[in-house]
Amino acid sequence: MNSGETSPARPELAWFKSSYSGAEGGQCVEVAATADSVNVRDSKRRLEGPILTVGRKAWAEFVELASGTQA
Repeated sequence: MNSGETSPARPELAWFKSSYSGAEGGQCVEVAATADSVNVRDSKRRLEGPILTVGRKAWAEFVELASGTQA
């Protein structure tokens, strides 16, 4: 992950996008974690777009499944 930023919609969150995303934008998601949840948004719709919020356990399971490293 790289540079964090806050959002007017949720100023308490520090958003990050993957360092693999590059500076040209494209189809990226940004992630902001709290003590009990992970928030995900579309990098092209930072201000007006929806925010998906999931529990940290569910996020970890999703990442594990997506990476293909599940046991």
